[in-house]
Amino acid sequence: MKPRFIAYLAALTLLVSLIAASAASPAIAGSGVTRQIALAGTGSPVAGEFTPSGSATDLEVPEQEDEASPASFDGTVDRSLSRGSGSGIVAATAKKAKSNPQLSTTFEGLNFYQQRYTRGGNQFSVEPPDQGMCVGNGYIVEAVNDVFNVFNMSGTSVLPENTSTNIVSGHARNVNHAIDLNSFFQYPPAINRTTGVRGPNVTDPTCYYDAQTQRFYLVVLTYALTATNNLQENHVDIAVSATSNPTGTWNIYKVDVTNDGTHTVAGNACPCLGDYPHIGADANGFYVTTNAYPWNGNGFNGAQIYAFSKRQLASGAATVTATHLDTFASVNVMTGEIPSLKQPGFTLWPAQSPGTTSYELGAGGTEYFLSSNAADEATHPVSGTGGNYISSQIVLWGLTNTSSLDSTTPSVSLTNTVLAVGQYALPPKADQPGSGSAPTMATPQGYCLNNETTVTIAGTGCWKLLVTAAAHARGAEVVSRLDSNDTRMQQVMYANGKVWGALDTAVSFTTPTPHNTAGVAWYIVKPDVSTGSVTGSVALTGTNGYTDKNLIYPAIGVTPSGRGVVAVTVVGSSMFPSAGYAGIDAQAGMGDIQIAAAGAATDDGFTSYRQQVGGNPPRTRWGDYGAAAVDGNSIWIASEYIAHACDYTTWGGPFFAGGSGDNLLGTCSGSADAPGTRAALGNWSTRISKITP
Repeated sequence: MKPRFIAYLAALTLLVSLIAASAASPAIAGSGVTRQIALAGTGSPVAGEFTPSGSATDLEVPEQEDEASPASFDGTVDRSLSRGSGSGIVAATAKKAKSNPQLSTTFEGLNFYQQRYTRGGNQFSVEPPDQGMCVGNGYIVEAVNDVFNVFNMSGTSVLPENTSTNIVSGHARNVNHAIDLNSFFQYPPAINRTTGVRGPNVTDPTCYYDAQTQRFYLVVLTYALTATNNLQENHVDIAVSATSNPTGTWNIYKVDVTNDGTHTVAGNACPCLGDYPHIGADANGFYVTTNAYPWNGNGFNGAQIYAFSKRQLASGAATVTATHLDTFASVNVMTGEIPSLKQPGFTLWPAQSPGTTSYELGAGGTEYFLSSNAADEATHPVSGTGGNYISSQIVLWGLTNTSSLDSTTPSVSLTNTVLAVGQYALPPKADQPGSGSAPTMATPQGYCLNNETTVTIAGTGCWKLLVTAAAHARGAEVVSRLDSNDTRMQQVMYANGKVWGALDTAVSFTTPTPHNTAGVAWYIVKPDVSTGSVTGSVALTGTNGYTDKNLIYPAIGVTPSGRGVVAVTVVGSSMFPSAGYAGIDAQAGMGDIQIAAAGAATDDGFTSYRQQVGGNPPRTRWGDYGAAAVDGNSIWIASEYIAHACDYTTWGGPFFAGGSGDNLLGTCSGSADAPGTRAALGNWSTRISKITP
C-alpha cells in the first residue's frame, strides 16, 4: 500500500504519509551501483517570485483522497503497512541518567501560520511539520514542511526582512523572515493561488551540520504529480552550503529515485516513491536513506542507501559520485520469499557524528545505521500485510570502506546483524485533554465543524466556512488522539564509540487499571567491525513511559564524551502537547522527562477531523520526527508542540456576523497587521531549546 495524500483546495494540503520501520540480519548486500550526479544549480534563503494571494472572503475549502485506516497495537494507529493487533508489551523500566541536563535558551521556532502564509500565501496547509534542525558556526537552521528559517543563538531570525513584500489578502504578513522550501530549492510556488497551477511538492526535510567540513546539509524529497495524481518523478534534493554561513549560497544536487528498488516481486514494480529520506555522515561520506514504495503496485521495495563523498559535496564539485545500495537484496526476487531473519531493510536511519573526531575509522571507515523489524515492511514486504507488529530485535548495519568514496570507483560493503532487545510494539494513539469529547470553543476549528448556529459570511453554521454539505454529513467531531508514530527507528548518533537510537513503543501499566501508553524504547549499541563485517552487542537498553502521559517522536543527540539528551513531545489527558526532554548516558540510561515548553491548547489540526480528511477515526498527524543537534558540549533539540491558545470568537473574526479582526480566517492575530499564532486549519508550532547535559 502506498503512502496516502491529503489535499486541500485553498488550503490544499498535499503530503506524503510516512511508513514504518524495520531491518535485516547478518547478510552482505553488496557494494552497490555507482553513478555521477551533476550539480543542478544553486539556491539561497530568499523568497522567490509570486503573485500575492487572498481576498477578504478567502475560505478554506477541503478536498481529500485517503486510504483506509489500519488497526494497531492495542488500539488504533493509522500507520503505513502495519495492520492488525500486536501483543506482549513490556512495562517501563526505571532509569535515571547520571547527568542533570540544564535548559538555557529556548524559543518558538517555525509554526503553522508562517508555513501557510510565506511566499504571499501561495502555500498548502501542511501537517505534520517533519522537524529538521541543525546547528553550527553560531547558526541554527530549521526546516519543516514546507518552510525554512535561520536563527542566531538567541533565537532571532537572521534571514532578510521580508514582511513588507509578503502580501496576502492585501496586507503585509509577518512570517518572521521565513521562506518556503520551494523558494529555497528554486522551484515555483507550491501552488499559484491565482491560477491554481501547482509547483513541485517538497517534503520530508532533514538537516545536518558537519563540523569537519564546516558545511550545512539540507535534504528533501521532491516529487511531481500528473493532473490525475499519478507520480511523474521524484528525486532527493541535497543542498550543501557553499560556506559555513547558511544565509548565503547553497549548492544543489538532485538524485532521481523514481526507478530505484526496481524489483518485480508479486507485482511490486517501480516507479517508486523514495519516501522518508534521512541523513548521516562519518569521516568520509554523507549518506541518505529512503524507503521505496511501488506507486502502482503493492507492498514495499526495500530501503535504499545513497553514499556520497562528503568532500566532493562540501567543495561544490561539478559532479559527485553516488553509490546506491538496495537492501531488498536479501529477498528471493524469484519467489518473493524472505529467508529466515533476512528482511529487507526498512527505515535505516544513518548515524550522525558529533564534532570532528567521533568517527568509526575501522574497516577502512564505517558508517553505522539502526533499524527495527516489527513492521510489515520488514516481515511481509510482498503482500504488505500480515504481521503482529511486535519484535524483540533491532538491526545494526555497517557500511565499510567508506574511505573509498573519494575515488571515482568506490568499493563499499554493507553488512548487518540482528541484536536481541526487550520487546517493543506498535504504540496506541496519544490522548490529550478532552480526547473523545466534543471540542469546546477553546478548540475552535473542531467546534466550528460541529456548529450549526453561528451566522457567518457563508451562511448559518460555522461549518460552512470549512467544508461542503457532503463532508459535514460525515458526522460530529471529537477531540482527537495524536498519532504516536509506529516502531520505526528515530534519529541515530554515533558517539563515544557507541551507536545510540530510540523508537516509539507501547508501554503497559497495571494501575489504576491495566492500560497502555505510548513511550520510548532506547538503545545504546557497542559495534564491532574488526572482522570487516559488522557485529555488535547491546550495551544498555530500556523503556521509558508514564502511566498518565505519552512520550512520542524521540530524537537523540549525544556529545563526543557520551552525554546525551532525548527530545520528545509529551502529551496526556491532563497535559496539552508539550516539548519535553530527558538526559541519557551509557551508565544509567534515560532519565526522567522534563518540560522545555508547556503546551497551551489541544491540537486543532485538519487531520484530526473526519469532515475534512475522512476516516473513522481519522489519523491525527504529528511529528513525523523530531530533531537533535550537537554543538560542542551542548545539544539543541526541536519538537512539535502547541504554543498558543485561541478562542472561537477570535478564530472566526470578521467571518462571523459582527466580528472583527484579521481578514484571513483563523489566524487569531486580532488584526491583519499582526503575525498570527495559527491558521484556519491548524495550530502546530515547533520548540527549539539548548540543553547542556
